[in-house]
Amino acid sequence: MTGGDFINYKEVVKISDAYLLPLVSELYGLEGYEIKLIPAHDGGRNVVYTCEKEGEDAKILRISFLPDRSREDFLAEVEYIRYLFEHAGSVSDVVSSRKGNLLEEITHNNHTIFVCLFKKAKGKMLVENNYRYREGAPISEYYYNCGKVLGKLHQISKGYTPVHRRYSFFDKYNSEYIDKLIPDSLSLLKEKLVELLHTLKGLDKDQETFGMIHFDFNDGNYSIDFDTGQITVYDFDNSCFGWYMYDLADLWTNAVGWIQFEPDAGKRKKFMDDYFETVLAGYRSETKIEDSMLDKLPLFFKVTLMEGIVDTFEVMRNNGEDPECDEGLSYRIKCLEDNIPYRGFFHEIYSCEKPFEYEKRNI
Repeated sequence: MTGGDFINYKEVVKISDAYLLPLVSELYGLEGYEIKLIPAHDGGRNVVYTCEKEGEDAKILRISFLPDRSREDFLAEVEYIRYLFEHAGSVSDVVSSRKGNLLEEITHNNHTIFVCLFKKAKGKMLVENNYRYREGAPISEYYYNCGKVLGKLHQISKGYTPVHRRYSFFDKYNSEYIDKLIPDSLSLLKEKLVELLHTLKGLDKDQETFGMIHFDFNDGNYSIDFDTGQITVYDFDNSCFGWYMYDLADLWTNAVGWIQFEPDAGKRKKFMDDYFETVLAGYRSETKIEDSMLDKLPLFFKVTLMEGIVDTFEVMRNNGEDPECDEGLSYRIKCLEDNIPYRGFFHEIYSCEKPFEYEKRNI
């Protein structure tokens, strides 16, 4: 953001109603579309609208206002999405403006605001369908398709050379940043995170293991066509250069919801093993992955914990709140501090009455 005071979500919504939406409608040819605000989720960094008009494909409008990303970051994201789309990746394509740009930049009262428009993915999110899969098809089809769609994106990424470059994993996750972000009272956590980063630095970063990844691959960021089972991925706002294994670990983590209330740890383990075997079959139908990388899945569960911890502290900082540990954050910290594998899902720390929660700790 250039100059001026910091603006928040509510202020941007107000500016949008009065000033931005008419301007954006002109930029993208959205005259006659019904434009509706999508309520923000916790930690959301954008103002997002649906744009609908009879006889036209629905669109998603994203207005970004926080100073945490640069023009280069946004251009790198939308160029990557366009590349995936052009190479048959199942993603929501970026819509160019009337000027032919994938990204538009608007200045208002010395604030720089970035605007992108996307095609709306066909179908619905699982949550919108009450977590019921499509009629007459086994749930294993969904698991397989999740792996297949992700495998295809990774396969395309292996041939991707960016014009504008997204940040790489260690640009964000490094000991200096961790030390600055996380309170000193959590010294053991800091120590464990630095240890984890040191281990990651020893991993291969070749073309087959490391490239552009989604970095937030979960059922809130794709839609399913319930007629065909086709999955369309969106929200590449966190995409960066990282290990493909990270997205696979995210996919595993996302599936615990199917079995999280089962009291028997053995049954939970059996379900997750079967689930992941199906995901991998789909994944390997599109790209290859060495067993030596798959063996590092437990390591990448730790990385997903680190990402969640860092994200939680960033949200508190961005909202101007004092850092505090709720039960969810306390659980993640405990798993890392005590080296509890598989996010504690098969460990005595886990409670099916209060999934992934641990007693609050003081900071």
